[in-house]
Amino acid sequence: MLRMQEYEEEDFLCLRLSISADSDCERKRKRKRNETPTLSDSISSDGSFEEESKIISLFQMRDQMLNLRRKRGGEDHHPEESDVDGDGLRLVHLLLVAATAVDENNPGAALESLRGIYRSASLVGDSVQRVAAYFADGLVARLLTRGSPFADAVAQAPAPEEAFLSYAELYKVSPLYQMAHFTANEAILEAFEKHDHANPNPRVLHVIDFEVSYGFQWPSLMQSLSERATPARRILLKITGYGSCPEQLQETQTRLTSFAQCFRNLVFEFIGVIRGLDLVKPKIKKGEILVANLSFHLSTLKNYSEISDTLNYLKTVRPAIVVLVEQEGSRKTHNFLSRFTESLHYFAAIFDSLDDCLPLESSERLRIEKNHLGTEIKHVMNYDRDDDNNNIDNLRFQSLETWKKRMESNGFRGVRHSPNAVMQAKLLLKMRSHCASTQLEGENAGFRIFERDDGRALSLGWQEKLLITASSWCCV
Repeated sequence: MLRMQEYEEEDFLCLRLSISADSDCERKRKRKRNETPTLSDSISSDGSFEEESKIISLFQMRDQMLNLRRKRGGEDHHPEESDVDGDGLRLVHLLLVAATAVDENNPGAALESLRGIYRSASLVGDSVQRVAAYFADGLVARLLTRGSPFADAVAQAPAPEEAFLSYAELYKVSPLYQMAHFTANEAILEAFEKHDHANPNPRVLHVIDFEVSYGFQWPSLMQSLSERATPARRILLKITGYGSCPEQLQETQTRLTSFAQCFRNLVFEFIGVIRGLDLVKPKIKKGEILVANLSFHLSTLKNYSEISDTLNYLKTVRPAIVVLVEQEGSRKTHNFLSRFTESLHYFAAIFDSLDDCLPLESSERLRIEKNHLGTEIKHVMNYDRDDDNNNIDNLRFQSLETWKKRMESNGFRGVRHSPNAVMQAKLLLKMRSHCASTQLEGENAGFRIFERDDGRALSLGWQEKLLITASSWCCV
């Protein structure tokens, strides 16, 4: 028997998992560098002396931005900073001009626009200034060659423990990922209960999670399953989790196993699987109620053939439910300007939404923006230039309508979300709203829940911008 440990309800809602630093399992990319690189090597086109001077000036301007510490109450403002709305519009205009110049391989024009951005952007300013700073860094990273002595200044990834901490902090304070995970878990619970009542075998729920990551989705499912179990009829939760990093899988297993010990009515088993060139198929035992979790997975696959292979495999094992969670977007893989514009709108909404979660001067917010959102921005801007052509570098953000066509063409049909799932999503937003008002569909401010596709999909949006969508599917 597992011993029940004392816990607070808030611990489950916030998913305060024990934060242990992931081992350094980031792939180390080999970079070819000259022993004594010159500034002309920094620009991807043939750089002139004038362009060399511009890039030095650009990084001087960037250093001034990084050193700026604007305090609340009006001290130490940037000399050229403006608090009017027009300044935000000017930053957006400069970003679009710079992106166009980068796309057209015109480094001189790009550097000039980027200097203007760094002159007004700020990592400690308002949300527009902050998102502009990170997009400027993404453009600079795209402009520079890999051998540039400046490349690491704008493209260096955070340490694994920093990436984990920033993700955990965002998960705790914002409904961005929580809403989608809780909605997916509600669909899993309902499918489990439906099949469990008709199944006389021992109660075993087997979740195949194709992108387990840190495992933050599963503590709330553990709690809900424990409430449905009894000491005489316990539930076995079995998770087969796929990941690319052995150390991170081990940390996730340790974290989830420790959390599961809080529940005497729940037996927990975790099987970590290293993702390879071919899909390693998990062992499925007779009598298990099988569900598949595709949260944030299909968008990482290299091509549509790999997506079809994954869905075809699921058709062979026929899970009770397939849950799909993806960022909303139409970022075309090979169209840089389209990807840039869509990404700018998307991340601007997320940065703006953080005003509802944390104060501007919050150290947690600065870590979230630097080590999670900022890293994502630079990755989305540059994944098509990455030497290491792995799955994670082939993000295919699509709209709900596109994913719907893809699922239906592969033999799946959508399942309507229950009224309880919709109510739970709205309740979560109400509990997670701090500064601004949480709004329902048809109103104009704050986080919003959108019921779409005749109730088959549930989206979280900030004002009018859709951010993340959760949907459920079954085999036809």
